[in-house]
Amino acid sequence: MAKQKTLWLLTILTLLPFVGCGGKKTEVSEEGPTAAQQQATPIDPATVATITGKILFQGAKPKLHRIMMDQDPVCVQKQKGPVYAEDGQVNDNGTLPNVFVYVREGAEKYTFATPQEPVELDQDGCRYTPHVLGIQAGQTLRILTKDPTTHNIHPMPKDNREWNMSQPPGGAPIEQKFARPEIMIPVKCNQHPWMKAYVGVTKHPFYAVTGSDGTFTIKGLPPGDYTIEAWTATFGTQTQKLSVGAKESKPVEFTFKTSASS
Repeated sequence: MAKQKTLWLLTILTLLPFVGCGGKKTEVSEEGPTAAQQQATPIDPATVATITGKILFQGAKPKLHRIMMDQDPVCVQKQKGPVYAEDGQVNDNGTLPNVFVYVREGAEKYTFATPQEPVELDQDGCRYTPHVLGIQAGQTLRILTKDPTTHNIHPMPKDNREWNMSQPPGGAPIEQKFARPEIMIPVKCNQHPWMKAYVGVTKHPFYAVTGSDGTFTIKGLPPGDYTIEAWTATFGTQTQKLSVGAKESKPVEFTFKTSASS
């Protein structure tokens, strides 16, 4: 009997390594690399450059589409007057808001730690705020709501995982991540079809979104040659090549014109 027990124990000990390992390979989560997995390339902060610019507009301003929120009285009650679509808006000073400006080429040789702080997308008055935003791959997107009505957040990416989640009034924040770079990801609400936002996902922190003055600033660029792209939802995209030296502040302007489609 003692001999049989000894043989049984030896058999179990022999099999344990195979049970524990199972031959599995380490997989990267769909949600992207963690800050520990993404090791940042050392960059000398004393040499970094800055790009400052403005997005100009020429031509007749497009006629903005009026949004009718009658299907949900809660949405109507939170508005003080007529509401118009944000796509195609032109600032009073002849510039464009909601333009996503980012480094398209030139930063590939660098890696950057995934930011720990989330980027927030709010829902207020049955509209997404901000309308256009940027985020790094693997960074947390936190969706909030201030509306006493149910929303349905539905990003529609081409290169990332698609998801569709409801958020009731007073619901907890929804947190999701995009694993891969993608310019741009449209976001809609299945409950309120006029709600629209765009998310630009990059591998690096070199992006900005223009506001009511049409300007942007991209800081922390290592000296080098870059391609900068300006993306708009209505007027298309434009690119420019530029070089920045150590500690240089480089100005750049993009000019968009009225298109036939707008």
